[in-house]
Amino acid sequence: MSGQDHESSLDIMSACDKGIEMTTERSSVLLKIGILLIAFGTRTPQALATYQFIERKIQAIFPDIPVRWAFTSAVVRKKPAGDARPVESVETSLARMMDEGFTHVAVQALHVISGKEHHDLTVNCRLFGRMAGGFREVMMGLPLLGTGDDMDKAATALISTIPRERKPEEAVIFMGHGSPHPANACYTALMYHLQQTDPNVFVGTMSGRPGIGDICESLRKQKITSAYLLPCLAVVGNHTLKDMAGENEHSWKSVLEKHGISCKPVLKGLAEYDAIVDIWVDHLKTIVGTLL
Repeated sequence: MSGQDHESSLDIMSACDKGIEMTTERSSVLLKIGILLIAFGTRTPQALATYQFIERKIQAIFPDIPVRWAFTSAVVRKKPAGDARPVESVETSLARMMDEGFTHVAVQALHVISGKEHHDLTVNCRLFGRMAGGFREVMMGLPLLGTGDDMDKAATALISTIPRERKPEEAVIFMGHGSPHPANACYTALMYHLQQTDPNVFVGTMSGRPGIGDICESLRKQKITSAYLLPCLAVVGNHTLKDMAGENEHSWKSVLEKHGISCKPVLKGLAEYDAIVDIWVDHLKTIVGTLL
């Protein structure tokens, strides 16, 4: 292992130029391993702080492995927040890491389900790993709800995020992104797990079922008139601020209020909770361990 110490970057926009070089029992060939974290991207200070929190957590576990970031949103990449340095796409980041001589890359996306975007990224990462003369291996970690055990852990963690002042007769609604991919069924499965502990906890998606209309109908049948609204999204960005808690007529808050349900939004993303982040980190540990 090289003698250089790696300092954890507090600015996720700064790329680490140092690599880790090591030999392993299975091979005497020099390895250069890197970690690539993937997020949709954001311009909100709260979300950027969350990304920094995640990076510090991961860098503490892997102090000698460089951590890079990639954003999937082209809009965010073209116009980063404030004075932040631009973040590249997944494909550009991998190409750059290949050019810098990395031999193995552990890729971890902050996805909730293995939907279309996660599936497409997994395919692209595998293709990079098969390029002649490039990486020896590129591995993609599982999303938050990647296994049955993850579902149990996530449900337990989400129950713990419910505000303490919430009353039993009040609903708690988690808003997810949703996907046309069959993996969207994970949201319904998550709601099932949550309702084993608290029957007034619901999970809906902006795209797909169950939607806010389905949830409003359930609340009407149960004569629930008050609800807490929380994002089932990694960070607080436009989806949370506008689609969930915004004042526009199509936001979930507005739709609930039109149905006579008072709404209390909680503006805190999943990645702000240690117990949730630990699930993503466990998946990253698994693939890094495989690469080593």
